[in-house]
Amino acid sequence: MTNGDKSYFDPLVLARLSNLYLRARWVVEGIMSGIHRSRSKGFSVEFEEHREYSPGDEIRRVDWKALGKFDKYFIKEYEDETNLRAYLLLDTSGSMDYSSNGISKFEYGCILTASLAHLILRQQDAAGLVSFSSSIDSFIPPKARRGYLIEILRELEARKPAGETNVGKVLQEIAGKIRRRGLVILVSDLLDHPEEILKGLRLFRFKGNDVIVFHLLDNAELELPFDGNILFEDLEQADVRIVADPRTIRKAYKAVVEEFIDHMRKECRQNTIDYQLISTSTPLDQALVSYLSWRG
Repeated sequence: MTNGDKSYFDPLVLARLSNLYLRARWVVEGIMSGIHRSRSKGFSVEFEEHREYSPGDEIRRVDWKALGKFDKYFIKEYEDETNLRAYLLLDTSGSMDYSSNGISKFEYGCILTASLAHLILRQQDAAGLVSFSSSIDSFIPPKARRGYLIEILRELEARKPAGETNVGKVLQEIAGKIRRRGLVILVSDLLDHPEEILKGLRLFRFKGNDVIVFHLLDNAELELPFDGNILFEDLEQADVRIVADPRTIRKAYKAVVEEFIDHMRKECRQNTIDYQLISTSTPLDQALVSYLSWRG
């Protein structure tokens, strides 16, 4: 992308757009524009209703009208025969409501999830949505039909970040609901017991799913840039409050955060899980690199 494209992906610019559909469309059109200009190979950007005939395909599924029009053999693809079934898992717990720079982790996660759904459905693959906090809030199964994006976006816009986190338990519950293998994309701040989270992620892999983790954190959570005595409040447990001077704890705090991130990254890599740490100040095109690379 060139410098002139930054507005397509700046989280603060996107947050000012009137609704989630416009935000997702803005991001995807920017990505498509960049892919066309760079003449990228190996990544399909066209929306198709057919695929070309391959030896072994059943003759009864040939679209003879397409043959007459294009002088090529095409096979009709149906909803349950799409190339990919993607499950988009969005954390809606109270900790996702944190923001230090004008856009919360939840808002960023909604834009990222909506953009992924738009991109996946644009390719005629199937996209579904699961929102969760300490339990599953909604489960929209993957489909590839036209107009399905609106249903996913309607659910995203109806959600508000609230409740305690129980990522590990929920991941294991979702894994039990998925009957067909596909791509599982987790969007979360992962503020829970790491071993329980990893247990759930490993279960997806054990059942044959590909997995991408988008680990969302606010820059302030990474750097602890505050000065003076600060009152810290737990967004999931209102009665938990601590007064501390960040200057005295910053070094130890950052060491703990880095250790946690390194542990998650290492364990994901060892289990063939794509892991992407994302600050909410990160432009959306960079946030989508993991998916684009995987899909390519």
